[in-house]
Amino acid sequence: MTRALSNDLRERVVEAVGAGENCRSVASRFGVAVSSVVKWSQRYRATGSVAPGKMGGHRKRILEPHRAFIVERINQTSELTLHRLKDELEARGVKVSHNTIWMFLRHEGLSFKKNAVRP
Repeated sequence: MTRALSNDLRERVVEAVGAGENCRSVASRFGVAVSSVVKWSQRYRATGSVAPGKMGGHRKRILEPHRAFIVERINQTSELTLHRLKDELEARGVKVSHNTIWMFLRHEGLSFKKNAVRP
């Protein structure tokens, strides 16, 4: 993702649009996309500011509320497979991919290998 353009440029663009110039000519003059001119103008009308919104961030882990269930199933069943765990979660109303489950288990440090020693 690229960095946001400067507030100075945004303010000059919005000022030009406010002075009556159309979005296409403003975009051409300042070397930005027409869509940027439109969005910056809309943001200014809505909030009174041309400052960019927050970019990025962290996504919440969707399986966190189901951690207890997952740990219980892993400890209960030595024959549990990733596909079967996915199906059991889906039966509980949680639709996730195999990769989501795998990444969750890895992040939590949970072992998921079939093991004859484990009950």
